Amino acid sequence: MRRPVRLLISTAIISAAACSSSGNTGGDSGDTSGAMSTSGSAAGVSSGTNSGSGSGSATGGSTGTAGSSTGTGSGTTAGTAGSSTGTGSGTTAGTAGSSTGTGAAGSTAGAKSGSTAGSTTGTSGSTAGAKSGSTAGSTTGTSGTTAGTSTGTAGTASGTSSEVDGGDPCSDTTLPTDGTVHMSSNAQGMADGLDWTIWSNGSGGSITTYADAEAFSATWTSGSNDFLARLGLSWDSTKTYTQLGTITAEFSETKSSGSSGGGYSYIGIYGWSVNPCIEFYIVDDSFNTMPVNPGSTTNKGTAMIDGGSYTLYTRPTTGTGGNQCGASVQSWTQFYSVRSKARACGTISVSQHFAAWDMAGMTLGNMNQAQILVEVGGGSGTINFPVASMSVQSM
Repeated sequence: MRRPVRLLISTAIISAAACSSSGNTGGDSGDTSGAMSTSGSAAGVSSGTNSGSGSGSATGGSTGTAGSSTGTGSGTTAGTAGSSTGTGSGTTAGTAGSSTGTGAAGSTAGAKSGSTAGSTTGTSGSTAGAKSGSTAGSTTGTSGTTAGTSTGTAGTASGTSSEVDGGDPCSDTTLPTDGTVHMSSNAQGMADGLDWTIWSNGSGGSITTYADAEAFSATWTSGSNDFLARLGLSWDSTKTYTQLGTITAEFSETKSSGSSGGGYSYIGIYGWSVNPCIEFYIVDDSFNTMPVNPGSTTNKGTAMIDGGSYTLYTRPTTGTGGNQCGASVQSWTQFYSVRSKARACGTISVSQHFAAWDMAGMTLGNMNQAQILVEVGGGSGTINFPVASMSVQSM
């Protein structure tokens, strides 16, 4: 409905909710020493004394093999292996026994910050003990009942693991710090791999972007008139959306108290295609009452996407300040998906909207841009987007 004179065209592939972890695996070697003696009698009594120690170090946490074993056992047959007991931190579980222990980080060992706490059971027998390495646990003897202690060769291991919430954008409601404020009526640039644009056919406003975060905020005044601020993806207008891949957005927004959007306002996804020239909106929220209708529209049906019902519209327009299709284009068509109930955060499956439009006879051309948007037709206020990420998963 209101477009910048020119946008920086780029391609970005950004991941929405990323999950990252750190914890290097090292400590595959260590010194092992220990002797095991075992005796028993036909009367069913046996004892063994195993002693020794093992030490080693590992950065990133990998289980040492068992160093030495000490202990006594009784039974008709002495257990072949004692048990392993000890403390350690790391990331890799012991190969045998039922393993419980503590690790600062890891993927399998006992109580830890990582993904799973796992257990491994030996073939037979019963052993109790602790192993110093990434896994503290028990190793089962092949037969009989044996109790003892042993120290793994990787005596110490350390590592860290950080799991980032990769799913729910609604959980993030705080803007980053140290943003860059851009005040203009027509400007564009790049921040953290995404393209940003601010445009107004009035006195302008501001957009704040962040070098290391997919987020932004925007402010407008009563003189801004038709005002747009957005952050997202741009392309070179040579590929259709199906050729690009699966386009997805995640967003979270909060409106400042007292903010208003004038006669119309849209919060969601905005973009352009060329050949044919299409200006499009996916509207998930508004400063006005949802669901909004931009007027002079043709209803093309409904679609269920991302847990909500969207009404599909087309609308002819001449815009309020140019387009992305060239100076020779004086009129074009707008496509809309308007959610029946407003939401202020979530995942927007952009490509699913495009596919729904196709089924309704609403055909996009080659993709020029798709960006997370706030557009207002007056009023004044501020809106924050602590989450404003977009990505394309190649086919």
